[in-house]
Amino acid sequence: MSGAPGGRRLVFPRLPGELVLEEAAGARQRCGGGDESVPGTLLCTNRRLAFLPAQAPSSRAFPRSEYDVALPCIRKLVAASSFSKPKVLTAASTLKFIPEELLVFCRDFRLLRFSFHQDGLAPQAFRVANAIAQAREAAAWLRDTGEGHGGWSCPTETPLEDEQEEDEEDEEEEEEGSAATLLFENLHDWEEELKRLGALGWRVSAVNERFDMAPSLPRYLWVPSGLLDHDLKRTFAHFEERRVPRLCWHHPGGSDLLRAAGFHAASEPGSEDVRCLEALLLGGRGPCVVADSAELPTLADIQLAHLRLRALCVPGAAAEEKWLSALEATRWLEHVRTCLRRAVEVASLLAGRRCSVLLQEPSDRDLNCLLSSLVQLLGDPHSRSLPGFQSLVQREWVAAGHPFPLRLGLLRRDSPREEAPVFLLFLDCTWQLLRQFPAAFGFTEAFLLALHDSSFAPYFSTFLFSCQRQRGRGSPHRPRSQTYTPAPGWREAPPAPGVPLPGGAGAAGGRLPEVWAWGLRYSRQQRARFRNPAAAAGTPEATEPPGPGGPAGPWPGPGSVFALSKGSLCPQPFPWRSGRPPPRLPRFAPSLDSVGERGVNPGGGRPPAPPAGLLLPCAAGPSVRLWRRCYLRALPETQRGRFAPCPAALAEELLLLQDRLRARQRRGSRPEPSRSPPAPSR
Repeated sequence: MSGAPGGRRLVFPRLPGELVLEEAAGARQRCGGGDESVPGTLLCTNRRLAFLPAQAPSSRAFPRSEYDVALPCIRKLVAASSFSKPKVLTAASTLKFIPEELLVFCRDFRLLRFSFHQDGLAPQAFRVANAIAQAREAAAWLRDTGEGHGGWSCPTETPLEDEQEEDEEDEEEEEEGSAATLLFENLHDWEEELKRLGALGWRVSAVNERFDMAPSLPRYLWVPSGLLDHDLKRTFAHFEERRVPRLCWHHPGGSDLLRAAGFHAASEPGSEDVRCLEALLLGGRGPCVVADSAELPTLADIQLAHLRLRALCVPGAAAEEKWLSALEATRWLEHVRTCLRRAVEVASLLAGRRCSVLLQEPSDRDLNCLLSSLVQLLGDPHSRSLPGFQSLVQREWVAAGHPFPLRLGLLRRDSPREEAPVFLLFLDCTWQLLRQFPAAFGFTEAFLLALHDSSFAPYFSTFLFSCQRQRGRGSPHRPRSQTYTPAPGWREAPPAPGVPLPGGAGAAGGRLPEVWAWGLRYSRQQRARFRNPAAAAGTPEATEPPGPGGPAGPWPGPGSVFALSKGSLCPQPFPWRSGRPPPRLPRFAPSLDSVGERGVNPGGGRPPAPPAGLLLPCAAGPSVRLWRRCYLRALPETQRGRFAPCPAALAEELLLLQDRLRARQRRGSRPEPSRSPPAPSR
């Protein structure tokens, strides 16, 4: 490829199996809303659309984050010209004019604009535009090609000689940063995390080590210490997809957060099964509160709101005077408020009383992931550190079996459309917490933005699979169909000959790195913006657990079951207790009506101080903002690149603050005239 100034030879970093289909050497990528642009070469491969700047500082084996977009991430491709109307390009469309500008609308809210000058670039612009449209339709990403990942694999090219020292330093920093991130793929990680939580009444069970009990659950589960694996096996058949209740988080005050799927409609537990079920849910740890997902938005609601938001955040989507009303009509911010309120209710209940809170969802693979993660962000300071947050995502999303390919729309075109960006909704909720409590988090908005964009990048195994079992076998597709029978439970056909066992050495899932290897796509300067320098040093010490009696006020003893509904606790018998009358509430019924709004006390006095380490965000309407740096990147007036704040914006803001400070100092040196009381307005 053409050389760069100073005699430096620029090499396009290809991935294994990647072929360059077309290129336009001389294209320019537009930056922001002005006429600024960066010259370089636009390339279309069978994997991605890449732009190689003419003055690139380095060339690496992995693509840089600013200048490439995977083909599945391209939502719409538009060719524009001064002599004809803009045309949306598809594989079947015919381009009848020479494009002067190419607009690439990405699914991660980016808008990439490439312009072609008339200095002999007309044939190249025509060919590269058609090549991108055809390659986008023919991308073999996540197809059953026999290569495990549809051809995507970790790059093995050797970097340039003058970059080897820099790459070695990056690898050392990456190893040091990723060492504290637990992947929860082995027994040691589960035991270490359980020890950190201080959950004395719980143990790590290997009952699902071969995924024969529940294919979508992780290999290891946190279960009560007094419940043997032999008795635990009785409980699997009574829950949807055999996803039994298990521990997510142990509060220092003694409360436990559990999550499970819905009760199976065809299950008929016997006396021994009922004993095991009650031991799993109650276990003598006090009353159990069931918090279901009925008050949370459905998957269809989340998908519809995200589509409306993405359609709104493009140039010319709505008039300026109607933009805010159109934003509220998407209902995306309403879903964010609902999730935050529910998380505050659960976190306050765990912090205030010794009880067990069971998060229950029909599938236990979507909204339970979101709610359990938010509750831990509110109550666990360790989860708000950068390695703690990465470990949280690994445990509550990746290991817990969230179907990333389905929810992010990464499967083949002929697969059922079950898209719902629940994970992106969680990142938005996390950004709201980061905005309200900037000093409580060890990471920044740039980190959340990088994680948001990386969810669409096919270079990592974190988001390519729906559970640990698929990751071990190297197949990103859904597991084979299963049928329910009361005994022994779910059955599935044995693996085909030649298919590696889960976790085996020959599994193809180990070919791709984890998304937490940030050094592969982001420079050292970019990764430095991931960490928050304003965060409090160290992790706050755990609060002293209250006595066995718990907090003041009557509270039902062990065996009582309640349902958290609309901020109140109501008696809720389990299905196997349908023949028994519901328990009677005491005279004092715990209420959580106003716990979602910070600063409101049901008693009318000063609101009590939250326990140490607990965050209580405000979920009122004005307090929930739009994540501008993520969603408004396609608008020319706000497009400042992928990372915020950029040095140019910081310098501009610094000059503005200095001017304001000098003006205030000048006004302070002058004696101000006495002011008379303002006259009442008419």
